[in-house]
Amino acid sequence: MSLIRSVPFVCVAAGLLAQTPPPKPVQPPKPTVTLSAENPGAPPAPEVPPDRVVITMGDVKITAAQFDQIVNTLNEQVRAQARGPRRKDFADNIVSIMVLAEEGKREKLDQGPAYQTQSMFVSASVLAGMAYQELSKNIKVDDATARQYFEQHKAELEQVRARHILIRMQGSPLPLQPGHKDLTDAEALAKAQELRQKLVGGADFAEVAKAESDDTGSAANGGDLGFFGHGKMVPPFEQAAFALKIGELSEPVKSSFGYHVIRVDAVKGLDDVRPDIERRVRAQEGQKAVQDLVKKANAQFDPEYFGAAAK
Repeated sequence: MSLIRSVPFVCVAAGLLAQTPPPKPVQPPKPTVTLSAENPGAPPAPEVPPDRVVITMGDVKITAAQFDQIVNTLNEQVRAQARGPRRKDFADNIVSIMVLAEEGKREKLDQGPAYQTQSMFVSASVLAGMAYQELSKNIKVDDATARQYFEQHKAELEQVRARHILIRMQGSPLPLQPGHKDLTDAEALAKAQELRQKLVGGADFAEVAKAESDDTGSAANGGDLGFFGHGKMVPPFEQAAFALKIGELSEPVKSSFGYHVIRVDAVKGLDDVRPDIERRVRAQEGQKAVQDLVKKANAQFDPEYFGAAAK
């Protein structure tokens, strides 16, 4: 006998794997899983033929493919646990729930109206999820659509990787480093201009940043700030960084911290974020498709039961 009705216990198993429910003395105990560092876990699952039976409970047999399909219904974090270090824990949950389900059959709970209604809705939910995935998967995102989306959402998607050298000035929120002079605005600007000229003359940016930058955090990395998007830096810095071409040096840029000399090393453009754009567009178009289907269904709601919202 193969497992053909995995849905009813999938949601329960996911919850059990993700958290331990509080004890309820009036109810029978439920299986739990502890996801803590105290459990050394297990190595990643070995590759086996998909039709290989990996769990047997009397007449019920679950293959590797079926186990993987069940795991696919979990959220990403729990899925990684169920495929790796908590694989056996998740399998124990499946066995416990199947055993409880068999007990429910013996008690004829599956013949009651509550089970029939819940079973119908759970089955419909799973089928709806599969239908939505299929709708989204079939949505094609061409170059023009991707470009248009990128331009409309550039503030969310565009990123640059930049280095900077910061020269602190009086009034900066940065603490003055021991042994350093508290430079005036004019002195800080003059020093930033001097360092920029050294860079133009061929000095190594990373070495100058390590020696001269008052941003001690990035100075240790040669002034490297990594990739950042819009809204992550103070406005004058962001405006200057996103206006630079790769390898170009900025003129000294004043912010509340002092004067910055900025160099952009890389830019994440359309090609870099294309997978994210396709995912977003498919999600949007999938939602539109669902709305169209709902509209065509012309569902009717009892106004007395649902109130004004039903009209």
